[in-house]
Amino acid sequence: MLDLVLSATAPDAGISITAAITTDLVREARARHDLAPTATAAVGRLITGAALLGANLKGSERITLQIAGDGPLGALAADAWLPGEDRVAARAYTRHPHVDLPLNANGKFDVAGAIGAGSLQVTKSYEVGQPYVGVVALISGEIAEDLAAYLINSEQIPSVVALGVLANPDGVAAAGGVIAHVLPGADERAIAMLEERALALPPITTLIARGADAHAILHELAGPFELRAHRTMPVHFDCLCNREKVATALLSLGEQQLRAMARESVETEAICDFCTTPYIFLAGDLFALADRLEAQASESS
Repeated sequence: MLDLVLSATAPDAGISITAAITTDLVREARARHDLAPTATAAVGRLITGAALLGANLKGSERITLQIAGDGPLGALAADAWLPGEDRVAARAYTRHPHVDLPLNANGKFDVAGAIGAGSLQVTKSYEVGQPYVGVVALISGEIAEDLAAYLINSEQIPSVVALGVLANPDGVAAAGGVIAHVLPGADERAIAMLEERALALPPITTLIARGADAHAILHELAGPFELRAHRTMPVHFDCLCNREKVATALLSLGEQQLRAMARESVETEAICDFCTTPYIFLAGDLFALADRLEAQASESS
């Protein structure tokens, strides 16, 4: 089943729905970061949420989801953007990829225990102007509920969010999600209907295991209401890193630290947090960066 993101509206119900299959996307994140099962579930839910929200971006906009918790996973992040108008790209990572906890009382991955208490930050970057940043306290650590809380508290959009990852020590069997928003101007009946449909919605991984694709998930949530399709886009793992950006990050270490690193080793390896691509900088490269900082300091003095 191909990874796809579909978006549609149900005008008669007063809701918009975006659904996605992200099995291969989550598999790629797991493979790149050697994620343990619980970490896979957490990162998989977050990158799926980013892909769902990213499907509604325009142009060079980008959305970034960052969770800072006091659980063993620590920090994790995912972001999504549109490399072109016809596809969604997403990436994600966690600081502690090998975290694995016993299943919770419901027999599910203990994502909430792995994340702990903390906050969710959502950043929307635009082609022009300053980014918008919203921060909310985590209400459960299960990620889907936390995204729904962000949407109502920071953007005043009543929403339903369902995310699921079926993972095991051998890999990812299924992953996907759905986000439904109440449309502007919709009445209380739309909210009540959305809540009713959400309560009746089976777990996302159950639907996918039964063979449901993104289209079927859309209709599962919409129920009897007619859908008007808007966009169908493939989703895949990608990264925005390159050598120039990594070099810019190294400049933040400062001139003296760069010179010290250059003297200590013939080469220095810098690894991208999101995609784990290694970038090798020789001692001469680091000296050149330090020289650049020195020249900038002289010009400004």
